Amino acid sequence: MEDKEKVTIPRMVEMKREGRKIAMLTAYSWSVAGILDEAGIPVILVGDSVGMVEAGYRTTLPVTMEEMLYHTGCVARAVKRALVVADMPFMSYQEGPAHAIGSAGRFLKEAGAEAVKLEGGKGVARLIKALTEVGIPVMAHIGLTPQSVHTMGGYRLQGRTPEEAERLMEDALTVEEAGAFSVVLECIPQELARKITERLKIPTIGIGAGPYCDGQVLVINDLLGLTRNPPGFVKRYVNLYDTIKRAATEYRTDVEEGRFPER
Repeated sequence: MEDKEKVTIPRMVEMKREGRKIAMLTAYSWSVAGILDEAGIPVILVGDSVGMVEAGYRTTLPVTMEEMLYHTGCVARAVKRALVVADMPFMSYQEGPAHAIGSAGRFLKEAGAEAVKLEGGKGVARLIKALTEVGIPVMAHIGLTPQSVHTMGGYRLQGRTPEEAERLMEDALTVEEAGAFSVVLECIPQELARKITERLKIPTIGIGAGPYCDGQVLVINDLLGLTRNPPGFVKRYVNLYDTIKRAATEYRTDVEEGRFPER
């Protein structure tokens, strides 16, 4: 793929057929999204994880539509090449197809997203079908679904028993049949992720699901080392936490001791 080629949904599916791995990262701001786009990241997710890593919420549940629309707009205005996918926050789609269409439509019409992501398997298949039928592309999300954290009893590995694994396979096949163009597999055993990836025609994007998915996604704050205690599967590519703290400390000292600004 040429660096300047616009990433589209058909192109994502084509990448799976070609055996090309798909790198996806979250972004929440104009400045960071522009950098990721210039770096050639093909898919940028405006995740409701913004609530935890930027707003300080303990879960993603408090994140509102208005917050997500704001951050999605910031990202979309910065991006020229990447595919921009927006997370649908908790209770923005669960009430039914009409509610889901109204919420998802705002992401495309008002914020400039090119697709939406929603959590759930068989239980949201009718919503995925309704959205795709009116021309709203949907990325599905199964396994550990953070909006169901209370039901799941916390952030823990899913699909550990044969029964759970079978249910997740059914979820994956069902969301594909409903029209999803891709599916995120979060915190499931890597062998189960491999089997699902082999069965599906649409790309799988893993997060804590091992190396056999068609692509991977990370929260940008985790990748940059801004998160104090990231999940165990995260690879920190730089430690900006210490870098920013050191720079801020040096600036404070320079101001206090009269070294900045220089006379």
